[in-house]
Amino acid sequence: LMGKLENSPRLNIQLRKILLQGESTAVVPYDWEQELLRMYGFIRSDHGRVAISNRIFEMLLYAHYIGENKKNDGLKQAGAQQRSIFVGEDGWLDVPKIMGHFIEEQGRIHGEISGQEGQKFLEEEGRERFLTYLSAIINGTGTYSVEEQTRDGRRMDVVIHYLGRRYVVELKIWRGERYHEEGERQIAGYLDYFGLDTGYLLSFNFNREKKPGVERVEFDGKVLFEGTV
Repeated sequence: LMGKLENSPRLNIQLRKILLQGESTAVVPYDWEQELLRMYGFIRSDHGRVAISNRIFEMLLYAHYIGENKKNDGLKQAGAQQRSIFVGEDGWLDVPKIMGHFIEEQGRIHGEISGQEGQKFLEEEGRERFLTYLSAIINGTGTYSVEEQTRDGRRMDVVIHYLGRRYVVELKIWRGERYHEEGERQIAGYLDYFGLDTGYLLSFNFNREKKPGVERVEFDGKVLFEGTV
């Protein structure tokens, strides 16, 4: 199957858009690329939208795409070297610490993001960079999935599965306080759905006056750890 992608760059691009850019694509009859992806078993129809056939394929494709982007090797190496510090004695994954170290490593390796250049960076690189760092930390012990219902091109929710526990992380663009509060309200709803009381938000903020880091807040009876890149 990976050989099919290597020989078909256009199919490769379509799958990358679905997985890493969070693009929601309608199933289109007689679309040549979709027909090939279905024939090879990569995609299926999920209520009229294109979805990866199964979780196993999804994780393999994530590993493939993250591994092929050498630009993020620094983040991958940093995550692998630091992975032992992110698990407590009780086996809980310390997601706030992961977010904090990701923010630091992102700044150290790639520099600050700001202005229009930063917004372009987010669409093309932001999500992939966080997943690259995360995958190096949980590799061999946990997995993650990208929940399709949140794929709107502006944010996506990563659900980490680690030793029987679930952690919901929302990635989003900073668009002001009102939009931020809407994000808090949305993730609080997700936490209710999953029966959780703690969630995580990671915002890519392009304002020069921003204060990178992680803070703990309470919202609608939930504990939220909010990170700013």
